[in-house]
Order: sequence, then structure tokens, then C-alpha cells
Amino acid sequence: MRFGPHLLEEILRRTDIVQLVGRRVKLTRKGQAFWGCCPFHGEKSASFKVENGRRTYKCFGCGKGGDAFKWLVETEGLTFPEAVERLANEAGVELPKWSPEDEAREEKKKSLYDVIEAAAKFFEAQLQAPGGREAREYLKTRALDDATVRKFRLGYAPSGNNALIAHLTGLNIAMDDIIAAGLARPADGDRGPRDFFFHRLMFPISDGKGRVVAFGGRGLHADAKPKYINTGETAFFSKGHLLYNLATARPAGIKAGTIIVAEGYMDVIALARAGFEAAVAPLGTALTEDQLQLLWRVAPEPIMSFDGDAAGMKAALRAAHLALPHLKPGYSLRFAFIPGGEDPDSLIRAQGPEAMRAVLDAALPLAEVLWKSETEGKDFSTPERRAGLEQVLSELVAKISDGKIADYYRRDFDTRVFETFKRRHKSEGGGGGKPWSSRLFQPGQKGRGFGGKGKSNQGFQPPMETVSEAVKKSLIARGGGALKVKEVEVCKLLLADPAMVESHLELVAALPLTDPFLDRLRGELLNVAASGTRLEIEVLESHLTRLGMADTLQRLKLQGSEVGEGTASVEDAHARFLRAAQDLRVLAETDPERKRALERFNKEPSEDNLRELLRLREGRFGE
Repeated sequence: MRFGPHLLEEILRRTDIVQLVGRRVKLTRKGQAFWGCCPFHGEKSASFKVENGRRTYKCFGCGKGGDAFKWLVETEGLTFPEAVERLANEAGVELPKWSPEDEAREEKKKSLYDVIEAAAKFFEAQLQAPGGREAREYLKTRALDDATVRKFRLGYAPSGNNALIAHLTGLNIAMDDIIAAGLARPADGDRGPRDFFFHRLMFPISDGKGRVVAFGGRGLHADAKPKYINTGETAFFSKGHLLYNLATARPAGIKAGTIIVAEGYMDVIALARAGFEAAVAPLGTALTEDQLQLLWRVAPEPIMSFDGDAAGMKAALRAAHLALPHLKPGYSLRFAFIPGGEDPDSLIRAQGPEAMRAVLDAALPLAEVLWKSETEGKDFSTPERRAGLEQVLSELVAKISDGKIADYYRRDFDTRVFETFKRRHKSEGGGGGKPWSSRLFQPGQKGRGFGGKGKSNQGFQPPMETVSEAVKKSLIARGGGALKVKEVEVCKLLLADPAMVESHLELVAALPLTDPFLDRLRGELLNVAASGTRLEIEVLESHLTRLGMADTLQRLKLQGSEVGEGTASVEDAHARFLRAAQDLRVLAETDPERKRALERFNKEPSEDNLRELLRLREGRFGE
């Protein structure tokens, strides 16, 4: 490990985090701390706190927080070692010396960077030379002007005669270094070293610091095989570990809160020219795990932009399946499909930037793409096929490592299956209707995202004469279900005595809340408790109101019984909360059983099945 804990602590001790954060955020002093509007999410009132005493920053709105190292990682997209080096240099802390072997290896890499930079300048010059005429003509067909060519440092690799090798050796660069930099192929039999690229339009590929480390070359002949090639693997370039245009796109993406992943170099250039500066592309391969992590350092939900054809959908599915095991709260992917056989470049040239903006705004969440891929255009006319679909969806959920996210996906897919198939008996009277395959995606039908709600049972009348009127009325009155009622009760208890959050942090964090507004409320309560702020009702309600949660507070005050009033003692309040939390956990665990009971009742609406449904709806919390 290069950086020991004592060294890191010394760097943090010498760093003025208020001054560091203040370069990006306007801060106002209040007591010992400084406050400002959070740079990670839009807000009008200050809930972002920075303290030199604790050497930390914390937002009580979105939960972002950390030390000076994490600040640079989150706001500038630096790696942790890069953040340490930056702050150590600013604080005047000397980093440990490398071994002679480390120093020699680094010096060798620096010299190779110089070699590649010399090659980049050579390719740029060749593009403007008489021999680069064909490449220039091609760029005109793509409507690229001189300013864009200079910005992206496009170039041309001449054909034949080892022109690059001749140029670089003329600069006294050793052949071994030219080969190590990936610019020449080594000697093979009687054949000597030769240029790696020839008669190709050249795209320089930079690392995270903006240094050119490799090239991508597009063949200019119609029969060029392959159409695109990249520099081979070198000591500092691996195509699965970098993204084209990342050094430029990273600051723009952090500022915009999003980043676009296109399929190729020309698409990235077209997007950037049209004002979408935060655009990158993989380097001729499908998205890799390392590239996914690079994207998440910039934005929590990168937009994958694909052509709307079969190949584009296939590429999207590869990215979707790659992401599943790595999903974490707040971090996912979205997918934008370009219609009509267009790509970003052709769409923007034909219809302008607004057409591309509309495609990006319509990007689908990951769950929607997975659902569509398993259902759209498929025939589910038999029970076996529908059961097979549920099995496939379960296997997708099983790939998700994060338990909470897996649970949300499971609920989302359960809702989709229920809405698509299991309401059929009720909505169609149990017969006829369109076949399952044609009912899945009707024109204009929108997919459901996380936590999608089904229609309530209010107003439903069981068709069997044997069902008593009293039972019918009970079903109607309790259509909302005990689970949601219990969620409200638990949150009302916490608001009535917020100090309980501090006493039961792990329990509160683990509450199985399905209501997204109550889930957000729980998150805010945990953030405030973790900050050390005293949890007083009036102060807390004022803070939550500033965060735009006034409607949720009002809803809790109006809905359900006044569970927070009349509490005899602190012990009694804690006991009531613990009982309610346990009740909520049991209700959440029995939710699948209640769904199965509903299926049985829909198939056979008998009085016994209805009574069983009611019993499970109320659990042990009924009459």
C-alpha cells in the first residue's frame, strides 16, 4: 500500500476543507460550521454542511458526504491516488519515495508518453498534407469543420513506406520505444518492423489526465478490414480500461449530472459538437466492468445510447446484464434507443440537436429494458410460457448482489407480471380478448418503473352469491391493505419522537418501506441522526419542509390514527415503535403469500378463498 493511514491523516490535517469546497460552493458561516446549497442535487435552501473541525462535508438532503479526498473524487472524477497526490502537493506534504525500480518504470512510461505525443503531432500534420486529401474529403462528408478536427486532434496515417517509423527514428527515438508504445509491429521473419497504422483516419485516445496513450484508426477504403483498429495492449493502454473522450467529458458530466455513452468515435464527436459535451464511447468492445466504474465516478445513471436496430438492442442487453451484479443504491444505467436506423451523428445532422435531446429524455430505466427484452413480441398464450417468464425474471434478479435493490426489482417484476397477465380474468371476464403476445406492449403504453403501483381493489364486488355482504364490505373498506397502514404508523411514531432514530439506527435503516415518499423520509431522518444534529420535532419538521417534504409531513398528520399522541412514557413510545416495526417486517415477509391468495381468489372467487385473502391482508393485525 503506497499511502499509509498516518500520511493520509497528515494530508487531511493540513487541508482546509472549507477553502477546498468553497472553490465550487458558496458557503456561509453559521457557528462553527459553514453551510451552502448542495452541489450534488438541486436545492434552494442550504442543507450542505462543511466543517474544518471534523474535516468533512455532509448534505442532509441527498446524503452525500466524506473527506477532502472523497470531495475531489466526487466533484472532479479523480481516482483516489490522484486525489491524494493533488492534496499532498497543495498541502506541502512529501509523498514516499518510490524504489529505484518504480522510478525507472515511471521514467520509462514518461518517455513513451513523449513518443506517442510525437506520433499524434505527426498524424495531425499528415492530415493537412497533400497525402491526407482523401481523409479530409471523408471528414467533409461527415460535416466536420477545421475547429472540430483541431479540438479532437484528428489525423491521418499515410499508407506504406513506414512513414511514422521514419519520422520517429529521425527524432532519435529508439525502435524499441516505438514498438513498446504500440506504434509499430515488431520484426517478423525476414520482414522488419513496420507501421501499425497506415491509410487510416486517426483518433487519438487519451487517459484520464488527457495524455494521448493510444490511437483508433478508421480505414478509408470501402473494403478495409477491419473497419476500425486500436493500438494493441501496452504498458499504459488497455482498451477495456479507458473510454474515448473521458478526460473532456468528465468535468462536463459531473457538472451536468449525467454522461452519455455512444457506440463510436464519430458519434461522440457529433454529440460534443451539438452541445452534449459529456459524451464518451468504449474502444471497439462491449462495455466492461472497469468502464462501468469509470462512468459511475462521473454520474449515477449514465445514458447508454444505442441504434434502435437489433444490433443496438443486443448491445444494450450486454450492458444491462453486465451492470446487474454491480448495481448499488442510486447507481444504475438508462438506455436511449435512436429510431429509424439513425445513429447520433446522422440524427443530429438530419434533424438537429433537439431531436437527440428528445431521444435522451426518453431514456428507459434498466428494469424496463430487461422487461421488454424478455416479453416484447413473444407469445405467452400458455401457462407454461408465463411460468417460464417468471423463472427468467427470477434468474435476472438473482444476479443482483445488493439485497435491497434485488428486492425492489423482484417487486417491480411481480407488479409487471400481475398487471400484464393476472388481472386478465377480472378485466376480461375470464374469456376471449387478445392473445397474450399482442397485449404486452400496445402503442403509447408506458412501462412502469420501480415501485409501480397496481390498481386498487376499491369498488371490486366478488361475483359469488355465497359471499356474505359483510365480507364484501370488509374487502372494499380494507382494499388499501395493512402493509401501507403499518408503514404510515411506523413513520408517525418516528416523527412523534425523533430521538428513537438515534436509539434504533440499524432497525430504522432496515425497515421494509415500499412507499417511496416514506422511504425518502426515513433516509432524511437517518442523515440528520448521523450528522449529530439534535433531533427536535420543530427543527426536524422545518428541515424536512425546506427539502420539499411538506406534503409527506401533512399526509402523516392526516392519515391513520394519532399514534404519536397520548404516549405515557419514553419506554412506552419505544415499545410501541418496536412492536410496529416487527409488525411491518412480518407483513412485508408475508406479502408474497397474500399475492398468491389473491391469485387463488381471482381464479376461484369462493367465500373460503375470500376469507383467506382477508386474513392474509390483515395478518395478525386485524380484528
